[in-house]
Amino acid sequence: MYYSNGNYEGHARPRKPAGADKKHAYIIGAGLAGLSTAVFLVRDAQVPGKQIHILEELPLAGGSLDGAMRPGVGYVVRGGREMENHFECMWDMYSSIPSLEIPGASYLDEYYWLDKDDPNSSNCRLIYNRGNQVPSDGEYQLGKHAQELVKLIMTPEDQLVGKTIEDWFSPEFFATNFWTYWATMFAFEKWHSLIEMRRYAMRFIHHIDGLPDFTALKFNKYNQYESMTKPLLAYLKDHGVVFDYDTEVKNVKVAFKGKEKHATALELVQGGEAKTVPLTDDDLVFVTNGSITESTTYGSHHQAAPISHELGGSWKLWEKLADQSTEFGNPDAFCKTIPDRAWFVSATATIKNPQIEPYIERLTKRDLHDHKVNTGGIITVTDSNWELSWTIHRQPHFKDQAENETVVWIYGLFSDTEGNYIHKRIVDCTGEEITKEWLYHLGVPESLIDDYAKEESVQTVPVYMPFITAYFQLRKPGDRPAVVPEGSANLAFIGNFAESPSRDTVFTTEYSVRTAMEAVYTLMKVDRGVPEVFNSVYDLRELMRAMYYMADKKPLAEQDLPIPKALRKPLLKKLEGSWLGELMRDAHLL
Repeated sequence: MYYSNGNYEGHARPRKPAGADKKHAYIIGAGLAGLSTAVFLVRDAQVPGKQIHILEELPLAGGSLDGAMRPGVGYVVRGGREMENHFECMWDMYSSIPSLEIPGASYLDEYYWLDKDDPNSSNCRLIYNRGNQVPSDGEYQLGKHAQELVKLIMTPEDQLVGKTIEDWFSPEFFATNFWTYWATMFAFEKWHSLIEMRRYAMRFIHHIDGLPDFTALKFNKYNQYESMTKPLLAYLKDHGVVFDYDTEVKNVKVAFKGKEKHATALELVQGGEAKTVPLTDDDLVFVTNGSITESTTYGSHHQAAPISHELGGSWKLWEKLADQSTEFGNPDAFCKTIPDRAWFVSATATIKNPQIEPYIERLTKRDLHDHKVNTGGIITVTDSNWELSWTIHRQPHFKDQAENETVVWIYGLFSDTEGNYIHKRIVDCTGEEITKEWLYHLGVPESLIDDYAKEESVQTVPVYMPFITAYFQLRKPGDRPAVVPEGSANLAFIGNFAESPSRDTVFTTEYSVRTAMEAVYTLMKVDRGVPEVFNSVYDLRELMRAMYYMADKKPLAEQDLPIPKALRKPLLKKLEGSWLGELMRDAHLL
């Protein structure tokens, strides 16, 4: 496996790898990583679809890419997916997946045209004082703290092992709008891994100007299951890929010969029956180790989602693998260290009462039912005890949703504090209580909140996800196994708990697809490059733009730079007549 850039190899079709016809594949987990693995096996490795088995413990594919109507309860989406134009591996894949909406188009075509016709943006990102937009919304307020970010990027990753975000930044940094934008958009919290924050800062530096107003982002037309999962399922079924639902893989037995590793058997339970599947080196095994939505519990408008920290099948399987070799990672670092304060609950509210709509539209400055972008991303309540955020995507969010209904996704970043209106922790709240807290922060008069929060007006479903922020837990090298461990003949790890050599960012759809591509290309020796991570952090122009926007659009002469004032003026004058000065003028620094 090797990395490529540019579009030369992106337009090339690899030759069929030797031995492809005799390969069989067992993909454990039907989330985005597992489905993408099957696509790359079919499209690029050219393994016959009938020889590819996707083993899924649930009766439904998609993993975290979900979206469903729970009968008698309401619509549910556990989360949302923020995407951008430089998800190189994902768009490479979706360019080959036929659209289910537009005949003759790919899903990438469909997505691209949607964003061209209806580009994403937000008119309001931060609110406070019961539904008022924060006056400084749009400003980062970093000042001298921008130097802390620069220093972080300039520090090698191996010097940050064992450090949290709070270890690095001064206390005042966490009072800036930048941190509020950053934390609520990516679900970062102070105790999370500093390494992960650095990776994000480097990965998305080209979007420094588009974070406050969300012009950096792109979203689907519908919920992620209908928009993203269904086209993949249709493609794979057309190619004969076998889906084995209600199948939990209990263990993958691995034989070790020096540094060589050979998966020799799958131990699984299928339809309640225990089975063992013997393997040879021609049987490839792709393991989705760990899951952020595993063990989800569901509440309703009148019931809180039960609190549970029970490990599900993907975590237990990872534990069994880790017991066989330290090279297979350390799941405990992710699933057993999450503090009570962390994010655990999200809720999906379906609004049926049109009297609530004006309180939303005065912030979005858009018609909720014009089938276009609404909030453009999350709106965060800065004075919320729960650190509450909410978003409304294009409506309808579900294809069978009534025209007069609006689906809202809500989440609280802090789980150990009582609400401002509902004096309970969010993890203890029913859907109705979460609705009341949201309506309070929206600015609905208190005399109307109880009536508007009734099930006839809003139907809200809370979910409890014990591992939703597990990706960002403090970790050390080796805690995530390599996508393909050294010496592995037929075993690979896929998904966001595998360590890609590209150092891409976890908690993204791109990472799921990237690890799938790297795993298939490595084990099958596919002669085509995996697209490298977009290299904006190595681009002087992007770095200069970042300096301008991190300083809230101030030129260098007005910025708080670590340069003596006596030297600043002659230095800037010298730069003005150079090529660097030309680039700086383009970036508005001069």
